[in-house]
Amino acid sequence: MDDGEDREAVREKVVETLRTVKDPEIPVNIYDLGLIYEIDVQPFGVVGVRMTLTAPACPVADAIVAEVQEKLNGIPEVSGAYVELVWDPPWSRERMSEEARLELNLL
Repeated sequence: MDDGEDREAVREKVVETLRTVKDPEIPVNIYDLGLIYEIDVQPFGVVGVRMTLTAPACPVADAIVAEVQEKLNGIPEVSGAYVELVWDPPWSRERMSEEARLELNLL
């Protein structure tokens, strides 16, 4: 899978999959909340994701990261996935998609 088109197709599947992961405290998916900082699709189907959470003291942080990792590894074209939880830059509402803002009545 060295072709750029193949990587873009995998990236689209990764985004689609990330949209199935919800923050349990906010009824919006983590992608539209702006919690995903980077998606790196490497050769041979290896995917890396850098993400954050809405607050460092999130009580379900480990569960969300584990769910992301598990779901990414469930994509047939992904040979391996790793998730890095980062706190810099800190998350803010400005990172949210317009759809997420509408859903939460923040517009």
